[in-house]
Amino acid sequence: MSQPPAPARRSPRAVAQQVIEIEAAAVHGLLAQLDESFEQAVELMRNCTGRIVCTGMGKSGLILKKIAATLSSTGSPALFLHPSDAVHGDLGVIVDNDVVLAASFSGTTEELLRLITTLKRRAVALVVMTGNPASPLAEAADVHLPVAIDREACPLDLAPTASSTACLAMGDALAMALLDARGFTRDDFSRLHPGGRLGKRLLPVEQLMHQGDTLPMVEKGSGLRDAIYEMSKKGLGITAIVDRQGRLAGCISDGDLRRLLEEEDKPLSRKVEDCMQPRPRTIGGEELAPVALRQMENKRITSLFVTDDGGKLRGIIHLHDLWGLR
Repeated sequence: MSQPPAPARRSPRAVAQQVIEIEAAAVHGLLAQLDESFEQAVELMRNCTGRIVCTGMGKSGLILKKIAATLSSTGSPALFLHPSDAVHGDLGVIVDNDVVLAASFSGTTEELLRLITTLKRRAVALVVMTGNPASPLAEAADVHLPVAIDREACPLDLAPTASSTACLAMGDALAMALLDARGFTRDDFSRLHPGGRLGKRLLPVEQLMHQGDTLPMVEKGSGLRDAIYEMSKKGLGITAIVDRQGRLAGCISDGDLRRLLEEEDKPLSRKVEDCMQPRPRTIGGEELAPVALRQMENKRITSLFVTDDGGKLRGIIHLHDLWGLR
């Protein structure tokens, strides 16, 4: 007897397109599942005086690790607890004021059911995300968040794909709703992300600028030789010219110096106010670093002077200080 022909294989692009379409539909399907239980979950977590303890097995556990990190980075202290570790000695991580956020698409994960039995005895609040509101986990929860999907994106409809994406989206929705409810600001975010590119993007100019002994500056009436010395010493290729009250009057750049040397026989006999640029580009110290970067790029300059509302010089920020923002 002849074997039936094998099904024609699809192109990788066709498979990818179907996966993305199914997962997008799973996320969009969450909109119809949002109800008052979401509000209850946010209120429960907002009023939590302990931590939000996230837990889940397998792929759900990996998603909950990410959700815990997102919560912590946006003002809601959170941690991840593996349910197997919890029932083998790590339950001490959970204290009475915590809220537990658990996820299981089936709602029947054995390790979570064992953990929840203990949580119920201790009266620890429980929020559960499942795809089955009639499951034991959903029924045991103080708040159940439905994350049902039509099908997995796996061609075999087996591997957690659309279900884990839906869980991730719901977790992000919780984190962002909590962020909004807490009035979490850019300044708060900056304090929790001091390092790396993201941290620098959230810093105000005044925290990146050169000031004090590192600020190139000479007073009006100084000779050009003094300006050259100051530029060489501070190494920014420019110096500010200030009046006796410390207000910014102008600037001289290395480009200005080159032009003077080309055009005049004895440029070093000049005073700085005779050859300075009278209207340097400035920025307020409270502006964020990307604003300074955009101004430099738009004006094709490498430095901005930082002044207060009265025009007094506070510092200077150089393009090199902003590398890595893009």
